[in-house]
Amino acid sequence: MAHDLPEWVAELTDPRRAETLDELADRLVPLAEHAIDVSRRLQAQLNELNDPFKREALYGRVERLKARVGEAMEEITAEIAASGEERIERVFADWTDRAGPAGDGARGREMRRRLDRDVVPALSRQQQDVAERVAERTSKALEEATQLLLTRVEELAKAVTDLIHDVLPLAREGLTLASRISALSGHARKAGRGPVPAELKDAGAETSRAFDEAVARLELEWSALGARSATVRAALRGAEEAAFSQVTEEMTRCVEQLAPRHVQALNEAEAKARSLFEESRG
Repeated sequence: MAHDLPEWVAELTDPRRAETLDELADRLVPLAEHAIDVSRRLQAQLNELNDPFKREALYGRVERLKARVGEAMEEITAEIAASGEERIERVFADWTDRAGPAGDGARGREMRRRLDRDVVPALSRQQQDVAERVAERTSKALEEATQLLLTRVEELAKAVTDLIHDVLPLAREGLTLASRISALSGHARKAGRGPVPAELKDAGAETSRAFDEAVARLELEWSALGARSATVRAALRGAEEAAFSQVTEEMTRCVEQLAPRHVQALNEAEAKARSLFEESRG
């Protein structure tokens, strides 16, 4: 829906309707300022579009991926260790319930010592082996995911660079136009007072038309560039998330493949612990 301003606005601001040299000079100034403003906004948006592809940003993106994978690996390692501790504690709690008051004194301490000596070391080695296997697979997956991330960022950077090279001349065009408008305003002031001569009236009209056309292009490009910038930021976030998901999916597959072996080790540790309990009762 169009929103037209009152007629008197153009009557008081349009350089083409200026009747005196002072009016022409005054009305040209806001045009130059607006051309500078939209050009600077466009340049700022180009800089913002280019920022994610600077070396520091690229390094930070890779480091974030590594940090997130490291946190995920720590969680898996902790879960592996906790599964063994929980199994041993559950079995020991069962024994203490059966042993009654005797399980809380010297007999309980002796049983704990025997568990630490005869059961826990083997279980710990198994847990460490599982964690190392997961870490090895994770490291390889991280390397592959990082390479894919860098490749995608490089492809996107090339497209963004081409875009910047296409748009940057438009921003410079706005500054050139602003300089041209300022020069005409200065010329009008130097011409003295009184009615606008035909030569300056024609120059003012031509400059106003050039301003309308150039600013319309700049504003349109600024708006379109904002949408492109949002798409680029979303693509970068998507590439990071895809890389992280690639690694975590491999970690999950590895854990699932090693789970039967780990469960077997837990069962063997529990069986060994229960046999020690039976011996202590005998």
